[in-house]
Amino acid sequence: MAQTTPNHTQTVSGWAAHDTSGNITPYTFKRRENGIDDVTIKILYCGICHTDLHHVKNDWGITMYPVVPGHEIVGIITKVGSNVTNFKTGDRAGVGCLAATCLKCEYCKEGQENYCDQVQFVYNGIFWDGSITYGGYSESLVVDHRYVVRVPDNLSMDAAAPLLCAGITVYSPLKDNNLLDSTGKRIGIVGLGGLGHVAVKFGKAFGHHVTIISTSPSKEKEAKECLGADDFILSTNLEQMHSKKRTLDFILDTVSAQHSLGPTLELLKVNGTLVIVGAPDKPMDLPAFPLIFGKRVVKGSMIGSIKETQDMMDVCGKHNITCDIEVVKTNEINEALDRLAKNDVKYRFVIDVAGDSSKP
Repeated sequence: MAQTTPNHTQTVSGWAAHDTSGNITPYTFKRRENGIDDVTIKILYCGICHTDLHHVKNDWGITMYPVVPGHEIVGIITKVGSNVTNFKTGDRAGVGCLAATCLKCEYCKEGQENYCDQVQFVYNGIFWDGSITYGGYSESLVVDHRYVVRVPDNLSMDAAAPLLCAGITVYSPLKDNNLLDSTGKRIGIVGLGGLGHVAVKFGKAFGHHVTIISTSPSKEKEAKECLGADDFILSTNLEQMHSKKRTLDFILDTVSAQHSLGPTLELLKVNGTLVIVGAPDKPMDLPAFPLIFGKRVVKGSMIGSIKETQDMMDVCGKHNITCDIEVVKTNEINEALDRLAKNDVKYRFVIDVAGDSSKP
């Protein structure tokens, strides 16, 4: 239970898991009053992420129950603090994973606050006042304005919600590897799910040749015909994998299931880079020879800074990039989580928070 503090007087309705069953039920709790650095957001939509699934079931052993998940949040600002000059009431706002950082370390000062040692998340984190944070499966959110971004007017709010996690997770490594400033590179995307499908859209928007690498033959048609991917490699087909050796400049691995990196690395050209953004709960096999004989690099990436997230949202506004979604009501959250565990969604579930008559 969140620590009670003097300014936590706002009663908010939401949806929470209370134990490792992961079952989501209506939950009424307290949020802080809007402070001088805060904005209050009426939540319209909240995406459902694989991270939510892990947290509600305590798969990582770090869940503080009751947990109100949700870090792909969009809504309308209803109140602003006296120190806030960059937002006003009525603005379309988005909130991703970050709720607080130290603001003083080298990473915070360099605009990489997502790598701060003291980073705290929008849910299941500890805020500056000592309270446990509650996420976007709720009717409203109070958040420090330094962790809020503006949602472009031309983007549909429901389809924009997953950009706050899935979008920035794939945008950041593309930017870090100079793929937003060049064209004509050959990039591979491992996995065609919530992350992978957005990565395809970014890759094509910036003029690259995009290849989907998947274990599912059925994904080829949708990759090419629905998302515009240029090529498809069935990773279980050894002949296909061999024929595509040393053909890719860059690979983004979005898969959260345990798998070996060796065969994927062989697809990279000499000096190629593989970036991991999926988070398997067990170690992945990383053989040395594909690294040594290809002078290849393997690295990871975690979401992005707030500035980077705003840049990403602006890029999405310019290119009209949103996520392919299935909207669910709040009384369908448990069903959506069950389907997500089976990868039965194209490509992201989004909860219609404000428009649902079944709100508690």
